Amino acid sequence: MTVLRTPRLTLRRARPDDLDAFHAILSDAETMRYWSTPPHEDRDVTRIWLAAMMESAADFVIEFEGRAIGKAGFWKAGEIGYLLARNTWGKGVASEAVSAVLDHGFTTLGYDTVVADVDPDNQSSIRLLERLGFHKTGFKKDAWLIGGKYFDSVYFALPRGDWRADPNVKR
Repeated sequence: MTVLRTPRLTLRRARPDDLDAFHAILSDAETMRYWSTPPHEDRDVTRIWLAAMMESAADFVIEFEGRAIGKAGFWKAGEIGYLLARNTWGKGVASEAVSAVLDHGFTTLGYDTVVADVDPDNQSSIRLLERLGFHKTGFKKDAWLIGGKYFDSVYFALPRGDWRADPNVKR
């Protein structure tokens, strides 16, 4: 089982006892504002979501200060996604976690390019991707239907040759 470690984080596989932490994250409307599904209204929705995450070998739970605070990984081959509990925003956790996952994707999984799909209003996520070397590759109007409303997408890519590996990631 792959575990990634950074100076402050442990990124590990999901497990059943992560349910409470993820339900708290996934039921928070502000945290889910730019996610591809509405907030989870009950634990059964989160349980199904968590079961799918446990099946993935390339999607990681982010542990910070001994507790699960989000996820980062490849929800499908070469496409990165991440989500953090709102009380951890602004602490550099996303950058640290996504860097570790990118390093894993390029060095272990062998991806030539990693892509991301972001709501154009999610400026924090766009700034993070740009700081990590991603560049914009496209835009699509009405890309997602979430909760009965359409949302646009902006697409980003990071070729392996543009990635600067993080020397702090320990495998």
